[in-house]
Amino acid sequence: MFYRFLSWLPLPLLYVLAWPGYLLLYHGTGYRKEVVTENLSRAFPEKSAAEITQLAKQFYRQLVQVALEIISTRRMSAAAIRRRVTVMNPELLREYSNDFRDSVVMLAIHQGNWEWMLHGVKLHLDIPIDPVYKPLHNRQLDQLILEIRSQFGSRPIPLASAARDILRRRREFRLFVLVADQAPIEGERSYWTRFMNREAPFYEGGETIAKITGYPVLFAQCRRRSRGHYEVEFSEVARPPYDGSEHQIVEKYVRLAEQAIRAEPESWLWSNRRWKRQPPGDERKGPV
Repeated sequence: MFYRFLSWLPLPLLYVLAWPGYLLLYHGTGYRKEVVTENLSRAFPEKSAAEITQLAKQFYRQLVQVALEIISTRRMSAAAIRRRVTVMNPELLREYSNDFRDSVVMLAIHQGNWEWMLHGVKLHLDIPIDPVYKPLHNRQLDQLILEIRSQFGSRPIPLASAARDILRRRREFRLFVLVADQAPIEGERSYWTRFMNREAPFYEGGETIAKITGYPVLFAQCRRRSRGHYEVEFSEVARPPYDGSEHQIVEKYVRLAEQAIRAEPESWLWSNRRWKRQPPGDERKGPV
């Protein structure tokens, strides 16, 4: 498998390969270029066409680098992850978890290097992390990503099994992580709200988990400091006791996600067909 071959190469060599990879992806195959341009143009209507093109190129360059970094994780040591990922305010997580005794829901987005972010938090704080994931359609790639996410002792949980797992192990301390900015598929329960200037659906699972269990909720932002180095900062989303207000947790998460994306737009996953669906009852023609 090509991905596994790449994982044997040292990270400096992978960075050398990142430039031709970018040229192939952007100028050669044009991988989802129309989707990226459409998403950026709608999210930042104040930017000119030239600025959108420049931002798109920055996105593709970072996308290739992050993909290669994730692949390289299989051969990285815990010490290397600690050097490359800094946790800015661990005291907030310590406070919300009652000194690492009570579980916390951590919501994140596909920004920076989201895989290294999980490893960095676990290794710096020495706490159990259970990331929820949606299995990929490509079985070989899905197995590789599962190995990477499990590498330093994390316990990935398939989305379909998450509710049962939470209820069965609700008394155990762990950081329950959802990278929740992907679009729910049609038919899945979702909440529609304004996101980056367009209506978009979001999973309600994080809020449901928090209210059923009484877990507090934090947002984790992963910022790129330099090539191959990231910092993670926590922000408050919600803490119990929760009242009867619906979607307050999802709404706060979406606003924090927008804030993080606008602060570092080139490192979010713009190639995702995030806005391919229209709100219920909206018959307007949507984006490609």
